[in-house]
Amino acid sequence: MSWITTAALSLTFAIVVVVAFTRRGPKDIAGIQIALANGGLLVDVRSPAEFAGGHLDGALNIPVGSLPNRLDELGDREKPIVLYCASGMRSLRAEGILKSKGFTQVLDLGAMSNAAAFDG
Repeated sequence: MSWITTAALSLTFAIVVVVAFTRRGPKDIAGIQIALANGGLLVDVRSPAEFAGGHLDGALNIPVGSLPNRLDELGDREKPIVLYCASGMRSLRAEGILKSKGFTQVLDLGAMSNAAAFDG
């Protein structure tokens, strides 16, 4: 195999990986809808500037970098918490943080745009 073929295959793989992980979708739309309908807390883990530019109704803004210092704002660790961000990467990170701190019902919506699935 020539170096050009190897480079082309590597580039193709890299593009597939980036596309697959750039906009993460929710794992469980039905579970997220149920959690929110039953009083779950919706948390936007984007920056305050992103939040000010538009957010989902009822969301609390706690940037992922501030999350470890603001856990008390989330209340009961048994309460459902639904996380979202712009692409799904920060909400995934926030999910890990919350689970490591003992939160038991953490759901990751992923990208904010995934909320459109609630309408359908």
